Amino acid sequence: MNRQEAMSRIERQFRSVIQRNHKLHNAYFLVHCEPLGIHLNMAEGMTQDKPALPQQRYYIASISKLFTSVLTAMLAEEGKLTYEDPIHRYLPSELMHKLHVYKGIDYSKQIQIKHLLGHTSGLNDYFEDRPRRGPRMLDLFTSEPSRQWTPQEVIQWSKEHLTSHFPPGQGIHYSDTGYHLLGLLIENITSNPLHEAFRRYLFEPLQLHHTHMAFYSTPAVEDPYPMADLYAGQTAITHYKSISMEYAGGALISTSENLLTFMKALTSGKLISNESLQRMQVWTKFRPGVDYGYGIVRFRTVPILFPARYNAWGAWGYSGTVMFYHPALDAYLICSLNQLRSTAKAVRIMFKAIDVLLKCR
Repeated sequence: MNRQEAMSRIERQFRSVIQRNHKLHNAYFLVHCEPLGIHLNMAEGMTQDKPALPQQRYYIASISKLFTSVLTAMLAEEGKLTYEDPIHRYLPSELMHKLHVYKGIDYSKQIQIKHLLGHTSGLNDYFEDRPRRGPRMLDLFTSEPSRQWTPQEVIQWSKEHLTSHFPPGQGIHYSDTGYHLLGLLIENITSNPLHEAFRRYLFEPLQLHHTHMAFYSTPAVEDPYPMADLYAGQTAITHYKSISMEYAGGALISTSENLLTFMKALTSGKLISNESLQRMQVWTKFRPGVDYGYGIVRFRTVPILFPARYNAWGAWGYSGTVMFYHPALDAYLICSLNQLRSTAKAVRIMFKAIDVLLKCR
């Protein structure tokens, strides 16, 4: 298969998936593979009552966690923290009070920075864990759209309604709560609000002019394109103030090209050293064929489920966002379906594109 045939097939596959699925209103897909001379940046569907455009911004959901973890690595390189530091060293006592109680034992002072990064702290996940009583935060997210949350309020809600899962370092449980704590920790160390720390360390050096933090900052350059609509089912939730609850773990907004710039800088050593990147890849089995490091997800070979050809690492999010690097192909694959609970669909789109690229080698 030649280069042009490969590009045409990837585009047809992407557009047909979106056109056939009435639950997907708009979608974005970027495929970049320098060795094959391929750069595709596509959009499909409608947003803001107009055809979707590849240049539009969209919520990147939990891909934000990789930004947070890279920023943490940068602070580690500056000697401002170590991964083994207990988090209580950087956070106020009222926030730490009974933060992590498991089977009657308070483990709050045993949580280290690395536990938050790798989801091994044992803390709850405010977003999806079921509370002892009342609705989940995920339900409040859509039922109270006008409510704006601070990270402190989210953590306090978690302490009042949710339970811990295990002592620090003795398991894995995905925890958005943990990334809120990381965000506040970064604010303490840098003496800047998190959105300013992102701007100083990442957005400005990489010229990510269209990347910013929802409800905290705006793009550095005025954007001529409207932001893509985000959906929960058939309801557009793009401007829900409740998205503010996402903070360090999911509140960033970006474009496909900005995300490509970020990933290329990460893989080339322009952001952090190769040693620091390797340190972030402390893998813990998350689910069959999927491991989690420090803000990084990887697909690992599992016969039948995940063949070796899909081995890649990067990040993903709840709204159907994926941002992965495929080392064997030296390829980057970035996708957003802008629909809650659609991550598996985005992964399948990515895998189909990988299959095509492999035939073009």
